[in-house]
Amino acid sequence: MAAVNRIRWWEWWIPFRPWRIVAVVEAADEIPSKLPTRGAIFVGTSERPKWIAFDCPCKSGHRIMITLDPGHRPHWSIVPGDRLTLSPSVDYHGNGRRCHYFVRHGSVEWVKDSYGGHHGKWR
Repeated sequence: MAAVNRIRWWEWWIPFRPWRIVAVVEAADEIPSKLPTRGAIFVGTSERPKWIAFDCPCKSGHRIMITLDPGHRPHWSIVPGDRLTLSPSVDYHGNGRRCHYFVRHGSVEWVKDSYGGHHGKWR
């Protein structure tokens, strides 16, 4: 839990900040239950990435946890930098909800559905 202390107090409430990695932990059970606004937790090491966890940008309260392990299919990758970039898109399905978006250069780009609306809404 020592890595949780790296989250600075002022990072909790700044809504306009870009998406970024705010802490690194070794195991998934070390991910804090509360995360700062637009903050993600990297699980693993640079040599052996495991997961990235963050609260979904739809703000309904569900946690997104995606694998970074290249030995798993599918898996995602992170582009190094101050602003979070994930590849490919995140496509969450659960509890009557679909949240489909890209995280690029610290911003979320929602994917439009076939009806012209954005995902991340109740269906």
